[in-house]
Amino acid sequence: MSKYRKQMLQLMVAKKAVDTEPVLKAHQNHSAEIESQIDRICEMGEVMRKAVQVDDDQFCKIQEKLAQLELENKELRELLSISSESLQIRKENSMDTASQAIK
Repeated sequence: MSKYRKQMLQLMVAKKAVDTEPVLKAHQNHSAEIESQIDRICEMGEVMRKAVQVDDDQFCKIQEKLAQLELENKELRELLSISSESLQIRKENSMDTASQAIK
């Protein structure tokens, strides 16, 4: 009887090893696939971070250029205003001089 039990025990152990082997392989394959996907997601995240950094840098450059152009525009408008005022004063002076010469 003990011989029978021993053989049955060996058969059950062998059967369990055979039954679990495909499941373990499936889990290992699934784990490898998940790890591969995680690596790809991390790579995409890094690419996105770099893209955001480049975009932020570009935005800052555009903001600086815009501020510079606005300042330049303001200064040019002031110069134009001064120039216009100067011309207006000259016209008034020449008209005054002409009217005094007529009198």
